[in-house]
Amino acid sequence: MDRLFLLTFIFCSVSWVAFWEVRWKRGKESQIEEWLQGHRLSQYQDLFEDVQTLEELSLCVLTRLGDVVKERHHWREIREAHVQLLRDFAFQEWLCSQSLEHYYHTLKTLGCSNLDDLAQFDSQLQLSLAAWGYYYEDYIKLSTGVRVLQTSKASRDQDYEVQLVHSLAERRLKEKWSLAGALIFGCTIALCFLIRDLMFYVIGGITVSIIAFVFTIKFLCELAARVVSFLQNDDPARHGDRSIYDYVRGNYLDPRSCKVSWDWKEPQEVGQTMSFRVQLFYKNGQPFPAHRPVGLRVNITHIELALEVPVTQEVLQEPESNVVKVAFTVRKAGRYEVAVKLGGLNVAYSPYYKIFQPGTVVPSKTKIAYHFSTLVLTYGQQHTLQIEPRDEYGNPTSNSISLVDELNYSVHVHPLGPAEDESSEDCYSSSISVNKPQCQVLMRLTFRKKGCFRACISYRDLPLSNGEFDIIVLSENEKNCVEKNVSTPGVSIYFEAYLYSTSSFSSSPWQFTASSQLALQRRASMEEDEEDHDSPGEGQSEKVRKPKKVYCYISPKQFSVKEFYLKIIPWRLFTFRVCPGTKFAYHGPDPVHKHLTLVVDDGIQPPVELSCKERNIMAATFIRFLHKNIGGSETFQDKVNFFQRELRHIHSKRPRTKTCLKVSRHGLLESSLKATRSFSVSDWSKNFEVVFQDEEALDWGGPRREWFELICKALFDTSNQLFTRFSDNNQGLVHPNAEHAPHMRLKVYEFAGRVVGKCLYESALGGAYKQLVRARFTRSFLAQIIGLRMNYKYFETDDEEFYKTKVCFILNNDVSEMDLVFAEEKYNKSGHLEKVVELISGGGQIAVTNENKIHYLNLLAQYRLASQVREEIEHFLKGLNELVPENLLAIFDENELELLMCGTGDINVQDFKAHAVIVGGSWHFREKVMKWFWAVVSSFTQEELARLLQFTTGSSQLPPGGFNTLCPSFQIIAAPTHSTLPTAHTCFNQLCLPTYDSYEELHKLLKLAISEGSEGFGML
Repeated sequence: MDRLFLLTFIFCSVSWVAFWEVRWKRGKESQIEEWLQGHRLSQYQDLFEDVQTLEELSLCVLTRLGDVVKERHHWREIREAHVQLLRDFAFQEWLCSQSLEHYYHTLKTLGCSNLDDLAQFDSQLQLSLAAWGYYYEDYIKLSTGVRVLQTSKASRDQDYEVQLVHSLAERRLKEKWSLAGALIFGCTIALCFLIRDLMFYVIGGITVSIIAFVFTIKFLCELAARVVSFLQNDDPARHGDRSIYDYVRGNYLDPRSCKVSWDWKEPQEVGQTMSFRVQLFYKNGQPFPAHRPVGLRVNITHIELALEVPVTQEVLQEPESNVVKVAFTVRKAGRYEVAVKLGGLNVAYSPYYKIFQPGTVVPSKTKIAYHFSTLVLTYGQQHTLQIEPRDEYGNPTSNSISLVDELNYSVHVHPLGPAEDESSEDCYSSSISVNKPQCQVLMRLTFRKKGCFRACISYRDLPLSNGEFDIIVLSENEKNCVEKNVSTPGVSIYFEAYLYSTSSFSSSPWQFTASSQLALQRRASMEEDEEDHDSPGEGQSEKVRKPKKVYCYISPKQFSVKEFYLKIIPWRLFTFRVCPGTKFAYHGPDPVHKHLTLVVDDGIQPPVELSCKERNIMAATFIRFLHKNIGGSETFQDKVNFFQRELRHIHSKRPRTKTCLKVSRHGLLESSLKATRSFSVSDWSKNFEVVFQDEEALDWGGPRREWFELICKALFDTSNQLFTRFSDNNQGLVHPNAEHAPHMRLKVYEFAGRVVGKCLYESALGGAYKQLVRARFTRSFLAQIIGLRMNYKYFETDDEEFYKTKVCFILNNDVSEMDLVFAEEKYNKSGHLEKVVELISGGGQIAVTNENKIHYLNLLAQYRLASQVREEIEHFLKGLNELVPENLLAIFDENELELLMCGTGDINVQDFKAHAVIVGGSWHFREKVMKWFWAVVSSFTQEELARLLQFTTGSSQLPPGGFNTLCPSFQIIAAPTHSTLPTAHTCFNQLCLPTYDSYEELHKLLKLAISEGSEGFGML
């Protein structure tokens, strides 16, 4: 009876082991099948026949599907699903490691599905969760674990997640085989009791022990093979090629046995292509073939800036090579961490730490800090210039600042005006010292003579980027007079001067602008009866007009030239803004009154030549007002800081409370106009709390940012006919539309101006309030925003087709036989002539000649770019200037204004790669050259990316939608040449890329092409 019971027990145990094994295997297979079906991968199920668990699938799914899935969007979905699967497994294993696995399903129902969510888990929820039927010790474990996740970045480290998946797979295999081992041991004991005879007992025991030993060894070998293959990210399909003897003999890839050798000697400068070699070895020291998939990962990171450097990997071509060459390019100086891993395990002594030093000083990148284009100094007093040396990539070159390097800096000063008896070296003294902690070179200047001078600071005889500037040197009394003028701007500050008319007017390309027509005609009528006066120059026979006595008034906003009729009636002749665009040129004494002369030119009106007894005081007063207006520096970033500081101050007295803006998503423009119809300037200064109708959402910043983006799209998209483009190939530049739809009233342009002003004000507040204008305006429209008038050069960027077909033809050819007159014909959409617009009075009877064709083109630009949309621009400026004063905008030029409004236009390499079209090419081109190309592009700075974009498309900025909206699409064509410079077809947005033999060669020639492409290196 006992024997029958024991036999029944053994049979049931073996049956249960077999049943459990089959059920476990089918359960895992169903999980794999369900995951593949859920992500539309059922057709690839045969690729995973040898995979037994979902954990194994997560470790090999990307490597096996990489060559068969070609659709980009589907591959993106697979990667997202793979990441989610890894995070879920990592989440389970972390809970198991904390003995909190019973919380898994409860946490999932609370929306906590990965370690990132757990790291942000609220303490109150932790306490509630621990109280749901579990011990209080669980709360301690959970809160401690959450604090560890919050202080470390393990929850966001993918390598950490992969290691947790390895642990989970290993633990579940152990659970499976531990149960099987227990049952086998029980069966062994049962057999021992069955055999009562001693001999049979011994033989049976030995037999069963051998069977158990074999099962154990089989289990350990299988476990070792799977763990090693998981750690190496190897292909599980190769398990059958590997036996237990391979592991006993060490015939498997071992990360600790591999070696890393460096191809450079430290210290190394930035900017060069660096490379190192990883030698792969088996555990027993034999070379491991590098062409086999080994899952080598290299991460190079700037420790302080957390910048990742893109790398390329290449297996050397020698037979049975075990060497992988890794190449990269560093642009930012500093300390880098080089992590080399095989399947998540560090190779040899990884991570390594390497230091890259700044390069040599590049004068074009080196600047004088807190600097102006004109300095006002005092006679005998020392002035210090702070020079910040930079290398090619903008790194402070502190290592190159030494006593020897001081000799490379030099300053040359020469007086502006007539030749002096004293040499220029006698006018000043200079000294140079270094400030290593601040990485600066200090140059001290002391002038021993009054007057106006031109200075040039050079490094090795090459001028610095802002190293050329003017200097006005005043006496102590003159300095006090200037300080008094600037400190009391309410008092009328004027200077007596004489206005000259010289040949410089006719030589200026800006003479015949529409803003100066009335002044020119008035001046011409005044000068008809004036007598000539001989110039007392050295034997010169040149005639000059008799000067007219005028008065120059200077205020913080403008510089005006007036004359008085009958000595009591003022008449304004010229007005110049006090802004960086107004330039002064200093000359010697005039031939009549022997006063020093000054030429004022703002690039809009004809240059004005004045002679004044107190010229230096007048010019210094203007310069000091200018310095106050732009906040102490002429660099763009300093002007932005001043602009935003002043804008915040202007609106500081207005309450910054919230105001609700309820709009409809389907009629956004109309509902936004209606919601803001009664808004005052104070209301526009408030913090908008945007609510979309029929949508329940609290505005914590998201709906507000979305409203700004959507309203900019609604206003500046050409489909609304509020703004238009001159052509389809100018990358989305928009301009006010003179033929806008009748229902689009001019009030809409006021609203558009207020939206732009609101964006500028929000950006001035900083932080999460920063808003960019989602549009790209034409240069002519930006110029009119800051008060500049038109000239024909704006056609080149705004209406490229018109510029090439008409403007260039007129500039480069004889127009005497073209029958052109100072009039413009306007046609309707059907091609019929509507009317003829005279550009000047009686222009239909005035012929265009070679002498006045610049005049004609400027008037044409004034009409086409400004006069046709005068009302639209006036209403836009009315809305804009309600929030942003005109004098603040005037401190920028049109290029800087675009950067202020629309941002720097960062070029996203991932967006570039996702939407670039690859045409043609061999296997080597697509698999090798293109990988090198993307690695090189990823290492580029934003400036270099802009150059690449300009080299290929003709524009340094992208349309608002990025590469996706570039028309035509960006194309990379395999050129039939080898190891030559890349070329480009800007009309078709095409980059013709030759074939190269190495990453270094491609990097060198591509950088050369984009740097020198405008000088003739193939930009077609």
